[in-house]
Amino acid sequence: MVSLQAQEKSVNPGINKSFQDPSVAKFEKRFEKEGREVYDKRQTIIKELGLRPGMTVADIGAGTGLFTRLLAPAVGKEGKVYAVDIAKSFVEHATKSAREQGWSNVEGLVCKADDALLPAASVDLVFICATYHHFEFPSKTMASILKALHPGGKLVVIDFERIEGKSREWLLKHVRADKALVTKEIKASGFDFEKEVPMFKENYFLMFKAGGSK
Repeated sequence: MVSLQAQEKSVNPGINKSFQDPSVAKFEKRFEKEGREVYDKRQTIIKELGLRPGMTVADIGAGTGLFTRLLAPAVGKEGKVYAVDIAKSFVEHATKSAREQGWSNVEGLVCKADDALLPAASVDLVFICATYHHFEFPSKTMASILKALHPGGKLVVIDFERIEGKSREWLLKHVRADKALVTKEIKASGFDFEKEVPMFKENYFLMFKAGGSK
C-alpha cells in the first residue's frame, strides 16, 4: 500500500495521459451514453446527494460536464458549482454548456494532479464520479479536498467495483484500488464513512463526512 503520509510518487503513472489534451466530442460519446451506469442513474444520483438551494458543490473530474449541468439547477441560482478537472478543454466545455442551459452559477477550475485548488472552507459537498481511480496522488488530493470543505461537509465518491474473478478484465487492469482500499485511503485522509447507497451493478456510491482531524 502506498504511504498516505509521504506520497511523492504517482500511484498510477500515465493513467491521465488521454486527458492531457482531450477531444470533448470524443469523450461526450463515451461518457454520455445509454448503458453507462452513472449516465443511466444520473437523476437518482443527484437525488441521493440531498442538495438544497444555496449550497456550494464541487464536481471534481467534471469531464464533459454531465453532472455539472445537473448539479447547477439542484443548488439553484443562489448556489454555486465548481467544475474541476485537470483538462482545460473539459473545464471550458462544462462551464460553457451549463451557461447555454441558463446556469451562470458554474465556475470552472483547472486543478493540479495533486491539488484540487479549491478555496479553503468554500464547499458544502464534493462530488467525485468515476474519477478517484484517476487520482495519481490520492493522499495529497484528498487533503486539499478536506481543506476545501466546510466543517461537517460531505464527500461522495462513485467509482468502479474492482473484484477479482468478477469485474471485467478492462476494469481489473484500469482501476488501481478496490472499494475497501478506497474507503481506507479516504478515512486515513480525515473523513468519516457515513453510508453506501446501493444502486449499481458495476459501480458503488459512498458518502463520507469531513472529520474532526482538520
